[in-house]
Amino acid sequence: MRHALITAGSKGLGKKVVEELIADGYSVTINYREDEEAIERLREEFRDKLERIQFVKGDVTSKTDLTQLVKQAYDRFSRIDVLILNAGPYIFERKKLVDYSNEEWEQMVNGNLSSAFYLFKEIIPIMRDQKYGRIITYGFQDAQHAPGWIYRSAFAAAKAGLVSLTKTVSIEEAPNGITANMVCPGKITGEMKEASIAEAVADTETPVGRAGTGEDIARTVKFLCDTESDLITGAILEVTGGVNVLHRYR
Repeated sequence: MRHALITAGSKGLGKKVVEELIADGYSVTINYREDEEAIERLREEFRDKLERIQFVKGDVTSKTDLTQLVKQAYDRFSRIDVLILNAGPYIFERKKLVDYSNEEWEQMVNGNLSSAFYLFKEIIPIMRDQKYGRIITYGFQDAQHAPGWIYRSAFAAAKAGLVSLTKTVSIEEAPNGITANMVCPGKITGEMKEASIAEAVADTETPVGRAGTGEDIARTVKFLCDTESDLITGAILEVTGGVNVLHRYR
């Protein structure tokens, strides 16, 4: 049985990924920061599958918590086949770079970039021993082009760095049966994060005519995790409904 570790998997996009992987027969270690009510809802939803699920509380900005997360995942299931970096700390207040506090900058960089380094350091040796691994990171629309993002400078800088890190790891670890890819969600907001494709609402700003959903991301992640998806590595997949395709002059 393949085992997946996912950060921030208790709600939002992460919850939809968990649902997809559980349905596909995976065992899953779900990291969460503090929302105990969300965990209880998951326990109820998967009450007949709890032998395949582990919940581990921890903050992805903490190296100690990340080390403990990996230890508990491996101790319980004796392997880690898939790592999904779903957590992406984000500051919703719109502010320019010089208005960020040192603590806010460190939270964005630690949670979105340094956390990947610490998890890779712990998990890649396990995947090497297995001769198999799938690493999925998350970016944002057009992240691989390192665009400026007004009022989101810290988050954008960390994710742009994660693009390069993901690509580098994909080449370094290719001989070991490990792939590394990034998924860049488009416009997926509010209730759509936990919605199915059938529940998608109309969206005239998206070329395909509907909003993105959590299921769109979950299906993409599941495909990248497949044993036979080994030819896809170092890829930055835009899941946007076509919003990023056409350059719009302003």
